[in-house]
Amino acid sequence: MQLYLPIADVPVNVFLILAMGAAVGFVSGMFGIGGGFLMTPLLIFVGIAPAVAVASVASHIAASSFSGALSYWRKRAIDPALALVLLSGGICGTALGVWTFTLLRSLGQLDLLIALSYVVLLSAVGALMFWEGFRAIMRTRRGVVVPMRRSGSHGWIHGLPLKMRFKRSKIYLSVIPVIAVGLIIGFIGAVMGIGGGFILVPIMIYLLRVPTSTVIGTSMVLTLVTMVFATMLHAITNHLVDAVLALILMVGGVTGAQFGARAGQKIRGEHLRLLLGLLILAVGIRFAIELVLRPDDLFTIRETGGAG
Repeated sequence: MQLYLPIADVPVNVFLILAMGAAVGFVSGMFGIGGGFLMTPLLIFVGIAPAVAVASVASHIAASSFSGALSYWRKRAIDPALALVLLSGGICGTALGVWTFTLLRSLGQLDLLIALSYVVLLSAVGALMFWEGFRAIMRTRRGVVVPMRRSGSHGWIHGLPLKMRFKRSKIYLSVIPVIAVGLIIGFIGAVMGIGGGFILVPIMIYLLRVPTSTVIGTSMVLTLVTMVFATMLHAITNHLVDAVLALILMVGGVTGAQFGARAGQKIRGEHLRLLLGLLILAVGIRFAIELVLRPDDLFTIRETGGAG
């Protein structure tokens, strides 16, 4: 069944979009991530303009993060103070990202930037996650026990000024790296249409030493607010949010996430990291192939909005 998308300006198969939403929702539920890194490329691969895909997926990520954040809030697994400091940087990063997005779109370089960003970011992150998961599996098979890092250990980041005590997470940390992390995640999310959870969570655990008990819920709060803000800015400044597309994706995503969460509970953590690394790496390689392949249409005509 074909449905015309008013903002994307293309007809799509409703069942295909629903299936994509369900598949990404399944992956999101299994790995505990937003899924934007997978949804945006899939939409681009089926013919949705990159600018519309990025802007529309932001609302899908926000909806997915809301239910997750609400669940973690009830479990008291969110650090409100840490979330507020992250958001102070995240909102600024999102605004800067949307401004960059608009500028590059006016210059005609947006599609190239999105493709290159996915190739570099996903290939690097996917390769690292795959290698780390593979090493963990090999250590388990050999019976090697990895010594746990002491909770009181500190790195150079913990020596920075402007420290603040985050009571829920039980850490005493400078707000400078926290704001910087929020800024980067907000910028990436606005430009690439990803929640950034697969980047944010490892940074908070391994760099900022945030306990795993609060890291996922707190990261979901950042994703929720920044993606809502990005959706509003994209809708107001660029008019690229396709509500019909976002609604279909949400229906499929919510359904798939329920099954993914159950499947994820039956798989070991190192195997999950290995599978996620492979998935992220595959998407990055797919984008790289798209960049070097000869396009079917050598020339395209696009309305730029200039007055004649």
